[in-house]
Amino acid sequence: MSHLQGIPANAAPRLGRGIEECWMELDGARMRYLRAGSGPPLILLHGLLGYSFSWRYTIPALASHASVFAPDMLGAGFSDRPRIDHSMQATARRILQFARNLGFESFDLLGTSRGGAVAMGAAAECLPGTRSPLRLRRLVLASPVNPYSPHGKWLAPFFATRFGAGGFRWTVGRMPFLFPYFHSRLYADRSKIPSGALEGYQAPLAMPGLFEHALSIVKTWTADLQELTQILPRLGQIPILLMWGERDPAVYVSSMEPLARNFENVQTVVFPGIGHLPYEECPEAFNRELIRFLGQQ
Repeated sequence: MSHLQGIPANAAPRLGRGIEECWMELDGARMRYLRAGSGPPLILLHGLLGYSFSWRYTIPALASHASVFAPDMLGAGFSDRPRIDHSMQATARRILQFARNLGFESFDLLGTSRGGAVAMGAAAECLPGTRSPLRLRRLVLASPVNPYSPHGKWLAPFFATRFGAGGFRWTVGRMPFLFPYFHSRLYADRSKIPSGALEGYQAPLAMPGLFEHALSIVKTWTADLQELTQILPRLGQIPILLMWGERDPAVYVSSMEPLARNFENVQTVVFPGIGHLPYEECPEAFNRELIRFLGQQ
């Protein structure tokens, strides 16, 4: 199916072999997602200002092990930008609706950064004893936003104020110049920034409303973290893999240990000398650990 009306057909990065671009109606809007492979379903959730492009090295590696689905969550990537509730739990419920629309009964879930918080929210919605018909088999969290990392705890409430929101919009107006700076800071070793990464992440700027979407997420950040604190103890029985970059500048690796203490069935991996995007900065190691975990019974 073609891209959204008004968006150049070549705006999105070219897809790799065997990866299909698909669309789904969700909450009255059109959501884009990529799919590839065969086997047990695995959903990949990107972070703030990311989209399915984040998984360009993960999808091909996983395609021989799973049926991989990577959505551009509503408001992000090349999906529609509806003015709807973009809080963590509302987004989590949309992901579960996405899974139901695809006919899943059970699935694995991987979330990174803010997508990791959404993944934990989704996991809580489909635990045994809940009303959801879905069953989550395994949960993978790559540098997930969590209540134990101080980063963003003051910044998010600031942007939620009228003054902060105005400053955010002022910054957005200069984003074409600032985006490379903020993007490069997510990597511990800037020599490892993949070719075409900056252009790929900038591509959705062709659609208006991306940063308004980000601002709507920031406004619920504090409330989302408070809700996450209540959710975490309920996830104890789910098999969970935590993966982190040792030098993550966005969600500190020091938060991994207190986060892990909430889970009874948890494994942890730390990638030495790696920043916030291990699936891009050390994709071979990231994919190897992911495949190992998903292959366990």
